Amino acid sequence: MQSPRHVTVLGECVADAFADSKSEFPLTGAGLSPDGRNLSLRVLPGGGPANTAVGLARLGTPTRFLARLSGDVFGRLFRAHLLESGVDLSDAAEAAEPSTLAVADVDSEGQASYSFHAEGTADWQWTREELARADLLTSSCVHSGSLALVREPGGPLVEELLTEARPHSTVSVDPNIRTALVDPAVYRERLPRWCAVADILRLSEDDLDVIAPDSTVEAACDGFHTEGARLVVVTRGAHGAIASLDGQRVTVPGVPTGVVDTVGAGDAFTAGLLHHLGTRGLLGGRLDSLEAADVVEACAYAVRVAALTCAVAGPNPPWADQLGQGCGSAYTAAGQ
Repeated sequence: MQSPRHVTVLGECVADAFADSKSEFPLTGAGLSPDGRNLSLRVLPGGGPANTAVGLARLGTPTRFLARLSGDVFGRLFRAHLLESGVDLSDAAEAAEPSTLAVADVDSEGQASYSFHAEGTADWQWTREELARADLLTSSCVHSGSLALVREPGGPLVEELLTEARPHSTVSVDPNIRTALVDPAVYRERLPRWCAVADILRLSEDDLDVIAPDSTVEAACDGFHTEGARLVVVTRGAHGAIASLDGQRVTVPGVPTGVVDTVGAGDAFTAGLLHHLGTRGLLGGRLDSLEAADVVEACAYAVRVAALTCAVAGPNPPWADQLGQGCGSAYTAAGQ
């Protein structure tokens, strides 16, 4: 095992607000006061790319986060959380705009749906000058995704940065589709461009249902390969993940866990995947040395990271010492 090289993550921070059943006044559940006139919210630092950066740093990968951090109360929360997790913020931009807020509604199975307050917020206002300050030559991998790739005016600039990073870094993309804010047609139109620049594409089953509702997982993966992505990973919640390396498929089972909620689980999976690949010296190019057995090990490790995230409230990925030794390797292979 090697010491992982530097990874750069680019994207948003989001203040995730949850109904708080432990507020100072008696509640009937779901954060409501007995008379139904008050709602108590608990705010946690989140956002897909920020969660991935935190996950990587906590696992031991040197991680730089390119973000536009507001000076408001949420921005100060983000900054403290990221720094305490070991994330390098030296290239983060100080933003005058307010932070993005997402209000989560978590159901009885721990699944969250969101309403977003994101118009005119800091995360999407990237300028070419801000992004040019970051030196990506030392990064073995550049990861982005979620709303940063689709929200204007910054989205096209983020795509440009990924293209510029590709000659010297592995590129990873996680669409993390949010139909509450962005028309699914936007994702369908842009995904071929992302696949053309991405070496790694990670999606959830829900993402796939939006992008390719009439396609099987296998057919969708083959389409993404045709468009350029070498490694496609589809996460399946409690059922683990299906990965496809140039059409060679492997299936990794889920890890049983007591679920508090699933917030940030996909982001934690991505962090685990990239961390494991980095420790094996497999990041830094076009994944030329990557084999199916490597994919199995990396996905098995990532599934464990995601499971530990589901066992606690909110987007709170584990630290390296919580993973213990070994990561398992049970899998089935198809499409040889």
